[in-house]
Amino acid sequence: MPSSIASSLLCRTLRLSRSSSRFFGHCQPLFYSSLASSRSSSPLIRSVVPQILRNPPSLLSFRFASSKVSADENLKRVLDSEINCVLQSNTHGQEIELPDGFPFEIIDNPGNQTVILKREFAGENIQVTVFMNLDAEGDLGENDEDGSEDDNNESSFQPTISVVVSIEKGEGPFLEFSCNLNADELEIESMALKKHDAPDDQGAYQGPEFSDLDENLQKALHKYLAVRGIKGSLFDFLHEYMMSKDEKEYLAWLKNLKEFVGK
Repeated sequence: MPSSIASSLLCRTLRLSRSSSRFFGHCQPLFYSSLASSRSSSPLIRSVVPQILRNPPSLLSFRFASSKVSADENLKRVLDSEINCVLQSNTHGQEIELPDGFPFEIIDNPGNQTVILKREFAGENIQVTVFMNLDAEGDLGENDEDGSEDDNNESSFQPTISVVVSIEKGEGPFLEFSCNLNADELEIESMALKKHDAPDDQGAYQGPEFSDLDENLQKALHKYLAVRGIKGSLFDFLHEYMMSKDEKEYLAWLKNLKEFVGK
């Protein structure tokens, strides 16, 4: 009996051994074929797969989106800070009182850099377009000859208001003055007699330079403007008014920029 059991186990082992050898002998060519195929296509795999792994599209998109959000949030924080600074300034919200006897109507459109003054005077229509300049007489921070900073630089700073005055009499030509107002006086830079249908006619003769005119004629033209309300005493009011306008326009600009960034 034991010998028959041993013989049975031996036969079973031999069958398994032969079956295994047939299985591996059949599968081995497939294995080598697959390996050969993968080797033949390996350059393509090496060129495509690493790029995808290095730069997954979703990861790049997330990175760009994250950077955009971070930059936008930072800009909004800075804008909020600047808006608060303007709102907390000493001059914010102050009303500018008109001086006694101010003869002009003020036309101030939000978003415009200029202010228009209008009035009628003895049959004339007078319009003054007011600009704000912050030019200085001399460069601030400039050193003097011995290399030391000029202590009077701050005092040399002269804010200037530029105005263009037009005086009309009906449908005919109109007279136009370009002037500068400062704390000391009204300076006439130039003057010209223009036509409504060709106000920018470069070929028209406009007379000599104002500074080349006879001194008495210059004085008479200054008096001509002063009688119509255009004189140096306007400076204090216009300077204060234009500074207030500049602050309002800046605040509106900041808010518009913040609204755009926040969309």
